[in-house]
Amino acid sequence: MNKNELIAELADRTELTKAKAAEVVDAFIEVVTKSLSKGKEVRLVGFGTFTTVKRKATEGRNPRTGAVIKIAASNQPKFKPGKALKDTVNKRKAA
Repeated sequence: MNKNELIAELADRTELTKAKAAEVVDAFIEVVTKSLSKGKEVRLVGFGTFTTVKRKATEGRNPRTGAVIKIAASNQPKFKPGKALKDTVNKRKAA
């Protein structure tokens, strides 16, 4: 499912217009992004948790030249699914 399909499904289920559903999806993405950029987590009980993980600086190699390059430390967004989401996904696969 892509973003447009998600918006259409939300609009259908909530009786919102597609434009309003798009605003809701965009606002959700913006809120999660802003929270993660501030180092805060977003916990949706039963669905999952959005967090950030600190990645250490490392050395890598340029595949073409073999030269050593420095890879800077960074914060990486991460999603950990909740138990209810995992259980639902696994039930559907077994069926």
